[in-house]
Amino acid sequence: MNIIPPLNTMTITTAKQFTINEYNRLAELGFFHEDERVELIMGEIIPMVAKGKLHSTFNRRLIRELSILIATRATLQNQDPISISPNSQPEPDIVILRNQDDDYLNSHPSPQDILLLIEIADSSLKYDQQVKLPLYAQAGISDYWIFNLIENCLETYKEPLQDLQGKFNYRRKIIYLPNESVNLPCFPELTLDLSNVFPG
Repeated sequence: MNIIPPLNTMTITTAKQFTINEYNRLAELGFFHEDERVELIMGEIIPMVAKGKLHSTFNRRLIRELSILIATRATLQNQDPISISPNSQPEPDIVILRNQDDDYLNSHPSPQDILLLIEIADSSLKYDQQVKLPLYAQAGISDYWIFNLIENCLETYKEPLQDLQGKFNYRRKIIYLPNESVNLPCFPELTLDLSNVFPG
């Protein structure tokens, strides 16, 4: 017979919340396997979803098109960390960054360096919409795009806000279809033809 102890004698444990510095120190000490893909989200170390062939092909196409459009106007980052103080270090699929003389040698990019942040989502769609979106909005990242491979569209989010309940979101959401074009928010004179990115 199991006896449940009174509440006042029970020990309640919570998961360890890591700061960015602690997380990076764990990486330096070899805590993670070389092929282990994780990211720090609100203090928790989260395994990253494996990339399927569709995701990888889409990523390559998008990198190709953005590289042609942006050229030397900005820095294009692919699946590398950004730092959101004090306890998040996600690795978005693509980030367009302000150019910096040292190419971010001394520190990972932070929200003020980000011109546009992009996630490519199939199995990670709900996570990108429900966990990463409020994280990016709270960090003040002005423009967030989700290439939604489930519904075959681009979701664009603009103008981060905190609502009356204290939740973070974006004020404006616009959906683009694969046969449409979209202007880059950081370079409005540049137009991305989505038919060159979405599979035909």
